[in-house]
Amino acid sequence: MEEINKTPKQIVAALDNYVIGQGQAKKAVAIALRNRYRRMELSAEMQEEITPKNMLMIGPTGVGKTEIARRLAKIVHAPFVKVEATKFTEVGYVGRDVESMVRDLVDVAIEMEKQQAYSGVRAKAVQAADKRLVKLLVPAQKKQAKQNGNEFQNMMNMFTQMQNGQTPDMNETSNEEVTDDVRNQRLSVADQLKSGRLEQSEVTIEMDDPQQAAAGSNNMLGQMGIDLGDSLGALMPKKRIKRTMSVAEAREILVREESEKLVNNADIYHDAIVRAENTGIIFIDEIDKITKGGQQGSGEVSREGVQRDILPIVEGSQISTKYGPINTDHILFIASGAFAESKPSDLIAELQGRFPIRVELDDLSQSDFVKILTEPKNALIKQYIALIGTDNIKVTFTIEAIEAIASIAYKVNHETQNIGARRLHTILEKLLEELLYEGPDMEMGEVTITENYVNERIGNIAQDKDLSRYIL
Repeated sequence: MEEINKTPKQIVAALDNYVIGQGQAKKAVAIALRNRYRRMELSAEMQEEITPKNMLMIGPTGVGKTEIARRLAKIVHAPFVKVEATKFTEVGYVGRDVESMVRDLVDVAIEMEKQQAYSGVRAKAVQAADKRLVKLLVPAQKKQAKQNGNEFQNMMNMFTQMQNGQTPDMNETSNEEVTDDVRNQRLSVADQLKSGRLEQSEVTIEMDDPQQAAAGSNNMLGQMGIDLGDSLGALMPKKRIKRTMSVAEAREILVREESEKLVNNADIYHDAIVRAENTGIIFIDEIDKITKGGQQGSGEVSREGVQRDILPIVEGSQISTKYGPINTDHILFIASGAFAESKPSDLIAELQGRFPIRVELDDLSQSDFVKILTEPKNALIKQYIALIGTDNIKVTFTIEAIEAIASIAYKVNHETQNIGARRLHTILEKLLEELLYEGPDMEMGEVTITENYVNERIGNIAQDKDLSRYIL
């Protein structure tokens, strides 16, 4: 939450590193984000009155709508969820409850809060994890139970721990018989662990079964805010599995387990809900597909009905989650759609009113394609140079070649279906297909991609409209 105080110009500058053009859209989202910071500086009474100005992005596919929203959330470390409006129109078990997008946002916020809390206790957690690793690398002989009474007492202690909400300690140190030899070995191994000499050594550890965790989180009851997993978990012990892995990998698993013991989950859940309420961003894509314009299939629920379900969430309502209730009054909603076969006025009037900021994204020009290929931090040309470089081949692109690629992408987009910057992925894959295939056998070398090379590889395909429809 501390990163939200960036100025609009700083936000736009950060977005410029990843998204080319679309200055109007960047400016609008930067202002919307800055207004959140401004609101947090006001009195509590005034904060309640100021609601976020939700945004509707209008533009063809592949021009940067989703990328702007996703990068925006990363820049300010805000919880971010992207949902497709069409998911709510599907009938049956595949269709989703509209409120699930808010619950997904809370899940993202909780993971962010956990990472923050865990980083604060990491030093202690690493110490505890290293102690456990020493015992696993140099195991001691277990003590034999002398009397049945001891076993009964241990069992009663376990039940008492479970009743108090604690995890029973199955590996108590008192059950170990540590000889002088074992103690000396452990001291030696502890020193080696500190110096990093055992990072690649193998060790067998017991850990929670990830399959059990995944099964508990993926259920329809979870979408309704009911956590059956926690209820059953209180009655049944967690399933543990054994895995053999490197010390470095095992340490991270043990550090997470130790971190969970050191933090207060109740605080994490509370802080996560506050974070989601005040800084959360929900991106609703393909909102134009739920307008009344266009055909409706028999396997879909009423599109207007989905709009009416989304309306109270965008207006502001309280949603039940398994971590507690969350209020959606101050969550920022960004909707987007191409609106090729419909228009924003086809949305129900109430929903239109909840998206007061309208931004139309520009179609990408040929010069935009050149910039997309070269300027961003994650530019496609840079990605392919790095990929092919792993085969010890140095690839360089001439500026004429890049301009030729941009020209073909622009031409194909306007002669077939306009899919924006995504067309560049298709063209580059086809252009570099032979190099990617032959690369590992070339061992090393230098390759220069020229304008002639581009024309030879994909020029003919681009000229033939029928071919370009299928291949590019």
